[in-house]
Amino acid sequence: MLVTPAYAQAAAPGGAGDFLGMFLPLLLIMAVFWFFIIRPQQKRMKEHQAMLENLRRGDTVVTSGGLIGKVTKVADDEVTVELAENVRVKVRKSYIAEVRVKGAPADSSAS
Repeated sequence: MLVTPAYAQAAAPGGAGDFLGMFLPLLLIMAVFWFFIIRPQQKRMKEHQAMLENLRRGDTVVTSGGLIGKVTKVADDEVTVELAENVRVKVRKSYIAEVRVKGAPADSSAS
């Protein structure tokens, strides 16, 4: 069975619909990645940087290693954390995972 010339000419390559149909799924995937992955990650990074900038002496912090202590000294990129009485360690600011501000109320559900 041979293709007649009329059918071959009807499917002209390079139409505007082909271009849009080819790139529309790619653009939709990029938009989904932006709104559900990239944008929230950037927001979390900005919040973490703001938290580290507002770090003060007396704050209770949790390191990324899970150590909980009280900040005794804040330097440019290092923080001295007191883990127990007379036990102090220097921690890079980037390894502070959470700041629990001194005097924060306890959770009422924990008894």
